[in-house]
Amino acid sequence: QVQLVESGGGLVQPGGSLRLSCAASGSIVSINGMGWYRQGPGKQRELVASITSGGGTDYAGSVKGRFTISRDNVKNTVYLQMNSLKPEDTAVYYCYGNIVTLGTTGDHWGQGAQVTVSS
Repeated sequence: QVQLVESGGGLVQPGGSLRLSCAASGSIVSINGMGWYRQGPGKQRELVASITSGGGTDYAGSVKGRFTISRDNVKNTVYLQMNSLKPEDTAVYYCYGNIVTLGTTGDHWGQGAQVTVSS
């Protein structure tokens, strides 16, 4: 079994910062790509940022220059540093990892972390 546990969400004022963490645990052999999606009120889920096992990154245009994704391959953890937050960043943020276990490879998801940007 594999679990992804998120932490770091909360309420922040516009212009503020938050850091999300997502730690994977269980019978993990290795982790390929990891990343973050978000789903705002009344919106479809969208990809925010992704990172390969080698550290290559990609960002949605709406967050480029404000958000930074990183990962610690020893701790099996992915991070999302969010700066200059805007009200439109309000959403539930979900982490994912494409994880190799004994015999299988597949996508696993975190439980979601609420991020609210409001004054």
